[in-house]
Amino acid sequence: MKFKIEKNTVQETLIIPLYARKRCSELYPSLYRDETALRLIDEIDYDFSALEKKSQSLTRRFGFLEVAMRQNDLAFEVRDYLKAHPGAAVVNLGCGLDSTGRICDNGQCKIYNLDFPDVIQIRDHLLPAGEREENIPCDLNDPSWFGQIDASGGAVFFASGVFYYFLNEQVRALVQGMAGAFPGGRLVFDAANEKSLKLLLKTWLKDAKIQDVGTYFAVSDAVQELSPWSNRLRVSSRGYMLGYHDLKDPSVSGFFRFLAKVGDGMMKMQIVRLDFEG
Repeated sequence: MKFKIEKNTVQETLIIPLYARKRCSELYPSLYRDETALRLIDEIDYDFSALEKKSQSLTRRFGFLEVAMRQNDLAFEVRDYLKAHPGAAVVNLGCGLDSTGRICDNGQCKIYNLDFPDVIQIRDHLLPAGEREENIPCDLNDPSWFGQIDASGGAVFFASGVFYYFLNEQVRALVQGMAGAFPGGRLVFDAANEKSLKLLLKTWLKDAKIQDVGTYFAVSDAVQELSPWSNRLRVSSRGYMLGYHDLKDPSVSGFFRFLAKVGDGMMKMQIVRLDFEG
């Protein structure tokens, strides 16, 4: 029996990124493949017709490419950390129905998926925790979840499409708390500048009732802007469209590669990496 998700519910907010990962896998199979997303879409009872209609536009197809590159980049950084810390905690902040932790599983790490309780309730039904895995219901801005992470072998945290919904001060407080609690750990996440956020406001952020973009988390120069947050931070960043991959793939048009340059350049779409000094 399929898991039913109604329109205009919190559960519906999980569908859009899941559907995007499914479409990424279909449109750009040599760049990205998410078997979990492909499987889950078939296990959910939901009217996808509106999403399918919108998915035909050039804007949406480029958006799916953005999702593919972002997920690949974050997975690259997680795997890079696991090379030196094979038994580390791999922590998905604001996990939704994402399976990146499992995709990066090296057979030794511990996987934690964190999100609001109502989201974790759905995840427990559709993606129940496996071996060395735990789904944790929490508010990311309440640091009490720190104590539930076994970071004895190191810890790498990642957030995909999450911090756009956070106020600047919330991200700063979270990063400062994590830097103190997880020395030797790493946090990676996607970010963009305020100009990019204003464009996002006209699309998916509009549904979050966000009005004053200037108070929400945006980054232009990650090193300059984030380094002062703590003397325990080592900050670096790469463009997330072209910083890890040249996109010279038959599935990607020259026009989309041009848009990727604009995204990484003018919009400062980037993967930010914060290493916490031990």
